[in-house]
Amino acid sequence: MHSGELPSRSHCFPSRSGSTLSRCRRGESAMSEDSVPPHLTVVIPCFNEEARLGASLDALLAFLSERGDPFEIVIVDDGSTDRTADCARTRSDPRLRIIVLPRNRGKGAAVKAGVMAAQGDRILMMDADLSTPLEELEKLSRALDAGADVAIGSRALERSLVTRPQGLFRDRIGRAFNGVVRTLLVPGIRDSQCGFKLFLAPVAKSIFRNVRCRGWAFDVEVLLVAKRMGFVVREIPVHWENDTASHVRVVRDAPATLASLLAMRLRWWARRPKDR
Repeated sequence: MHSGELPSRSHCFPSRSGSTLSRCRRGESAMSEDSVPPHLTVVIPCFNEEARLGASLDALLAFLSERGDPFEIVIVDDGSTDRTADCARTRSDPRLRIIVLPRNRGKGAAVKAGVMAAQGDRILMMDADLSTPLEELEKLSRALDAGADVAIGSRALERSLVTRPQGLFRDRIGRAFNGVVRTLLVPGIRDSQCGFKLFLAPVAKSIFRNVRCRGWAFDVEVLLVAKRMGFVVREIPVHWENDTASHVRVVRDAPATLASLLAMRLRWWARRPKDR
């Protein structure tokens, strides 16, 4: 068994106390007493990513190793029906951990599982397709160095950085979505949905304890909670390339997404987040 893998039949489940992840049974990767704690945890949610995860992991391991700071990568397999987890297992690197959710729960649930299991001082959430080049991490890191609690990649601030745009229909739907989000939930945020976000670890854990949305619109609730908790959020322009194999289906997912946004609006209308 890979040294960083959770047992294939001993998944992490929510504990009875309500925490996101209970202690996993024997086989979970854990820091030894003399190991160096990671400075950075990279959380990658995956659903049926067998075809591209291997190349992405190789690129990520090489990039982070060259940076020099201690790191860990947490792969969260969100109930995939292909060999996503097996693909991650083939990388024999103790800095790689795997969490396997027993069924597909949604991107938001997968990211939350990874964040709550993270051991690094900073937590980067990113997509398996590497739509945002890894080098853009430095921009987000500088924002945290300058005092931000959360730094989010944005495709809206400088559209010239988008090297392979989405189709016209998806682009217009995306602009409309962002308009609704800015009006109802997070004023001032131009692009809530770019999957490249960096957090101070205590900030991320405080935020995600309050996040309920399990679907792909969870990013909106993350930013909403961050704002309500008084954290400093910086939006940073990043290079981005459209992924034509995205699992998001605009027309199919639109009703559920709209319902999620309305639920967020109602849930946070007068409620204050816990655990600042």
